[in-house]
Amino acid sequence: MPVTAKTRDEVSNVVVVGAGPAGLTAAYELARRQIHCDVLEADCQVGGISRTVERDGWRFDLGGHRFFTKVARVNDFWHEILPDDDFLLRPRMSRIFYNGKYFDYPLRATNALLNLGIRESLLCIASYARVRLLPPKQQDSFEGWVAARFGWRLYRTFFKTYTEKVWGVPARELQADWAAQRIKNLSLGKAVLNALMPRGRNSTKITSLIEQFQYPKYGPGMMWEVCAAKCTEMGQEIHLKTPVVKISRSSDGDLAVSSLEGKTFRADYLISSMPINEVALILDPAPPDAVLASAKTLRHRDFLTVALVVPSEYSFPDNWIYIHSPDVRVGRIQNFGSWSPYLVKEGRTCLGLEYFVSEGDDLWESSDEDLVEKASAELVNLGLVPESVVEAGYVVRVPKAYPVYDGQYEAALHTIREYLAAEWPELLPVGRNGMHRYNNQDHSMLTAMLAVENIVEGTDHDVWTVNVEDEYHEESSSRSSERGTGRLAPSLPIKDERDESLRPVKGGA
Repeated sequence: MPVTAKTRDEVSNVVVVGAGPAGLTAAYELARRQIHCDVLEADCQVGGISRTVERDGWRFDLGGHRFFTKVARVNDFWHEILPDDDFLLRPRMSRIFYNGKYFDYPLRATNALLNLGIRESLLCIASYARVRLLPPKQQDSFEGWVAARFGWRLYRTFFKTYTEKVWGVPARELQADWAAQRIKNLSLGKAVLNALMPRGRNSTKITSLIEQFQYPKYGPGMMWEVCAAKCTEMGQEIHLKTPVVKISRSSDGDLAVSSLEGKTFRADYLISSMPINEVALILDPAPPDAVLASAKTLRHRDFLTVALVVPSEYSFPDNWIYIHSPDVRVGRIQNFGSWSPYLVKEGRTCLGLEYFVSEGDDLWESSDEDLVEKASAELVNLGLVPESVVEAGYVVRVPKAYPVYDGQYEAALHTIREYLAAEWPELLPVGRNGMHRYNNQDHSMLTAMLAVENIVEGTDHDVWTVNVEDEYHEESSSRSSERGTGRLAPSLPIKDERDESLRPVKGGA
């Protein structure tokens, strides 16, 4: 029989799995309400994917985290944890680096065509004219949809390579609905027209990105390091290097959460930001076969950063630049000095080369020394630095950075959710991996806030609706956006385990 969740008056202890933004937000919100919790974190530091790694006095932001939100209570939380003086107001700047030149992002037709040069621009326009006459027959893929609106030449220059680096599959196997959401109301023809024609009062506003954002001066990890310290001061216990290996129930019905070291933590509720599929696999008693099969279906995309120290003269003003060249495997390069001068040292900056990988592939398995050597060579190959200027290098691997949306994930996630709700109602998933949702930091935090309210105040918030109807948090538009997950991700092909091939699947995330 399913267990009935306890009432507020019966709650004496909560276990929180994961010390990232969602987990630490939950711990802090519980502390406000004088409810003790144990936070169990597998890593050696707090922050999750929002942690800031420090090596030899250099601090690295993993993936880049702009502190901007439309959720007022999240913004209030940030400023309750850190004083205003600890935030910098930073300009938002990201560009595309291709063939030795910088292109505006989002793309502007006039800038793109001028940078490409007269000959290449004419070839791109001719390619666009050709698809207007003979559009691609298959426009249900990312490749066909984009080529139909920009022409094959611009598609190969500005869309194909980077997309394939991030997701690790051919662009023709990604679904068109993701492209339609990412590139709203824009085609080469419309872009050129908007660039050349004066705008009237009734002209349609093309989606734009925020121009500035807040940023903790020592990186996003500063937020969670201070939050963890405040939680500890308020009586919460944070256990690092404590991976969870089993979730069961004691004889009296309490949850029993067991760590790899053999320690068991008793709890009335469990708030979990560990990957939801991993949760299903460590439940005792084991779930039905259909739930276990669903847990094994969910996939992730992994990530690693190679941080290279170079003289500050090789800096650039962008927070990051997108690398569209197929000649290198790096997908994006951060300039940590452009995020905050407190992350770097006098006369030097640190460039973070980001590689989108799968755990176990050749890059993931390479030694740190080989990765530093490869990243240094690619930086030279791109023409961003000359040879022999890299002074030091550091590697940080981030497993399970991006939940994968494939043709099976919705059904698999639904099966796990239904089982947990029915049989483990005191186990509350939150955050990006906890919900297998491509959430931003602020939305992950909000799920934790609502989960705590459900425990303490008896509310019935549906945390699964967070970040479903909102526009992408960095975008503004004159119209409501399509239904989506906020920070969009494509639906990837299903991986066929029989022959390790990838096959396309109809349908979106």
